[in-house]
Amino acid sequence: MFIRKNISPLIVDSDASILSVLKKIEQNKRKLVYVVDDNNSLIGSFADGDFRRLLIEQESCDLNASVGPFVNLDCYSIPFGADSSILRVALESKGFSIPLVDEFNRIIAVAELGAKFFDIAGRRISEEDPTYIIAEIGNNHQGCLATAKKLVELAAATGVDCVKFQMRDMRALYGEGSTDSHDLGSQYTLDLLKKYQLSNEQMFEVFDHCKEQGVTPLCTPWDVKSLARLEGYGFDAYKVSSADFTNYELLAAIAETGKLMICSTGMSTEEEIRSTVDFLERHKASFILLHCNSTYPTPYKDVNLKYLTSIRRISNTLVGYSGHERGWSVPVAAVALGAKVIEKHFTLDKSQEGNDHKVSLLPNELSEMVKDIRAVEQALGHDRYRELTQGELMNREVLAKSLYATRDILPGEVVMEEDVCVRGPGNGIQPNRIYQLLGKKMQRAIAKNEVFFEADISGLVKKKSRYSFTRPVGIPVRYHDYRELTRDVELDFVEFHLSYADMKLDLTRYLEYDAQMGFAVHAPELFPNDHLLDLASFNPEYRAQSIKHLQRVVEHTRQLKRFFPKTDYPVIVVNAGGWNTDRFWSREEVAEKYELVKTALAQIDSSGVELAIQTMPPFPWHFGGQSHHSLFVLADDCVEFAQAADVSICLDLSHSMMACNYYETSIYEFVEKVAPYTSHFHIVDAKGVDGEGIQIGHGDVDFGRVSQLIDRFAPGVQFIPEIWQGHNNNGEGFWHALAYLESKFS
Repeated sequence: MFIRKNISPLIVDSDASILSVLKKIEQNKRKLVYVVDDNNSLIGSFADGDFRRLLIEQESCDLNASVGPFVNLDCYSIPFGADSSILRVALESKGFSIPLVDEFNRIIAVAELGAKFFDIAGRRISEEDPTYIIAEIGNNHQGCLATAKKLVELAAATGVDCVKFQMRDMRALYGEGSTDSHDLGSQYTLDLLKKYQLSNEQMFEVFDHCKEQGVTPLCTPWDVKSLARLEGYGFDAYKVSSADFTNYELLAAIAETGKLMICSTGMSTEEEIRSTVDFLERHKASFILLHCNSTYPTPYKDVNLKYLTSIRRISNTLVGYSGHERGWSVPVAAVALGAKVIEKHFTLDKSQEGNDHKVSLLPNELSEMVKDIRAVEQALGHDRYRELTQGELMNREVLAKSLYATRDILPGEVVMEEDVCVRGPGNGIQPNRIYQLLGKKMQRAIAKNEVFFEADISGLVKKKSRYSFTRPVGIPVRYHDYRELTRDVELDFVEFHLSYADMKLDLTRYLEYDAQMGFAVHAPELFPNDHLLDLASFNPEYRAQSIKHLQRVVEHTRQLKRFFPKTDYPVIVVNAGGWNTDRFWSREEVAEKYELVKTALAQIDSSGVELAIQTMPPFPWHFGGQSHHSLFVLADDCVEFAQAADVSICLDLSHSMMACNYYETSIYEFVEKVAPYTSHFHIVDAKGVDGEGIQIGHGDVDFGRVSQLIDRFAPGVQFIPEIWQGHNNNGEGFWHALAYLESKFS
């Protein structure tokens, strides 16, 4: 159970607009808000379900209307001072959230069944968010203000969320007497504390420096007087040391502030942990417990990471890990086990005086820990229904097997067991579905050694003779399937997806002169000797080779004009480069690379053709795997480059949808900005940040909305449905997509 005293994310005024309330519900992730009057007195609640009922009951809904008339007045509340056992029972029976009110019905706090969301200086901590990483500097500054600031700067550069210090009032803690009578260990520790303590004024200066460096300061108050000083400075949260986890006087004082408490549990028995959790709940405290072993350094055998599960069960809230072992493998493992807060000591020199240094990480080590934690978070993924990734789909086609015909099968014939064999590649029906295929009457002719497709089980998608659009429509083709895919259908143009080998072919084997349609070209990405086209390469020799390859594509396109005289200036879609296998380029590097692309394009003789630079996804799939892409990913970059280099854009909707998903921007604003500079569209769906080329209508794009935008900002511009593997089964994926788009683009 968790008592939330920072209730502003959950509270709205009764005169707030429905639209603003919906936005707040989306932001707080609770699916509801509590509605109050001018005196902060509870009126009722408004949830997602209330809005749905409102839409059902009324023919229209004015989102600018005030929420007051639509509040759910049947809202359960409990007096703020109620016993925690009563609150827990009520939460379990009434729901995950109950407002706590005073004698005037004013909301003081909100009780929640298990803390799922916390906030420190605008950074949310929850099961859904990245792990909150704390660099514990403590007294590792050795009493030097300049060193403390340097540590802050280096910590901020590693990507941690927070830098933590400690504040003590030595007189309040240890009195004014001599330490001579203390045990050796205590005497050693107290001498170090006196020797390396920063003054309160210096601490505040360091906190200010943290904010200047873009990292949140945090502090451990070791006594009530220090807490009062820190409250005067202003903190959103406090760290509680293991040494004070059973110090109820200090815990009560921190709980009274209403601030989040991140508590280490080292040196405490399970009975003491349970007792403190009960104490914190009675005091309506917000808290996260960190599993910890207070040994310096902690032997790996004593870490006992699995106890994280017990702490989560005891506290019924988020948990974390504070580590004193050497290295950073254990904190990374803790994240895999569910830790949402990680604390690790940080130093400039492990050989310096003091216990903390030997269990601390150096700047490069802290940076590696942060990278490893973020990598593990990505790898953890989800436990929902398993879907194949784009990389798996690509490899499945190459490495897996499918069902193939052992003889020529005519339309109307029934498939028998002896008509089917298993072989590669795996671009058709998987072998485990053979019994769904057997006994089916075929609707098409299937040649010996030809693969069976999904449509042979579920039914064919009929190809229409003409698709009706207000702009030129085409499909992507290769030379070898051009005739088959364009048979019995009227298309305005085709887009030839070239491989480097295609440019050596005798085109008369595949094409006829005076074709009655237009054409475009998609330049290869891969050229001989594993050369991926990159006009932005910092390597001048590599870049020069890319320019030569692209010039060959231009010359090959000019040859194609002999076969397609209707096209005066064929579009050549170019993936200009800007990828990196390890990381995204910095904004400074991106600016340099755009200049390199601009210079490279100026060296291309593009007379008679139109180069269109394709918009790119953040994580493109190349033949060597997935990369990071930094050019032509953001809308403003595309517009600025098109204006500066005087070239057009190929707006690939799938690529740009993934980019907008990654950067949390609007694909529709992207289209509105880039469409005026677009000479060619790839219309295709996407899912997430790397679900590329999926069938239209199965992903994140609202094609009706896209249609309105491109009609307004790019009327008459040609497009193709670039469905991944859409050419299979005589272009079945393309015909399905065009049939869907007819209803959306009308």
